[in-house]
Amino acid sequence: MEHKFAAQLYTLREELKEGIRPLFKTLKDMGWAGVQISALPKDYDQNEVAIALKENNLQAVGIHISLDRLKDNLNGVLKEADLYGTKDIILPSVAPELQNQSGFKEIKQTLNRIAMEAPEYRISYHNHAFEFDIEIDGQDALRYLLEPTNDNKILAEIDVYWLKKAGKNPLDYITLYANRMPIIHLKDMTNDQRQTFAEVGTGVIDFVPILEWGEKNGIEWYAVEQDICERSPLDCLETSLLNLKNFAKQVK
Repeated sequence: MEHKFAAQLYTLREELKEGIRPLFKTLKDMGWAGVQISALPKDYDQNEVAIALKENNLQAVGIHISLDRLKDNLNGVLKEADLYGTKDIILPSVAPELQNQSGFKEIKQTLNRIAMEAPEYRISYHNHAFEFDIEIDGQDALRYLLEPTNDNKILAEIDVYWLKKAGKNPLDYITLYANRMPIIHLKDMTNDQRQTFAEVGTGVIDFVPILEWGEKNGIEWYAVEQDICERSPLDCLETSLLNLKNFAKQVK
């Protein structure tokens, strides 16, 4: 299972400014099999990213792309995905003005249109907790957006921390997305009143059952993201990876 563990680059958004290629080498040396492309510096060179992936034998585990860029420059997004060798394109969040019923209806329509226009790619959505404050057709906005029907082409990229933050049981919530979630986001929650971000295996989320479910239901990559780190983000990622490897040994 270790060949399915990826580091989400949003965790390293400040480190990326110091150099993409040396950072990718550090991640490879640490033991990661892939990286999820996100939070690159504004002036990043796509070719440099591609070289960094290739020279370190790292897989690109999807790419997070804003809604505006998906709508305004889809061809450019697809070319960038091709350059990195990935077919996974993920909407990482939505602007506050779209965090309502009409906004999510528009997003569902837009992402399905993009999926139809680019059938060789997989279009997914990454959640936070605000989706659970919005009700559409008798269900929360995330259920609405990811409804597992044949005519809905939007795949899931569930973030287990945000499920927990919203008061959901992560394992129970993800069961609807068997074989509709190629990538899952793993992060832990502190075991205190803050309920803030923690390294995988140091908080309250039980990851072994999630990994067991993932291995039986089409998860191709487990991407670790930690939005805020209380020590070096690289040290946090190393702790998460070590704990994940131990959890993998417990998977039946």
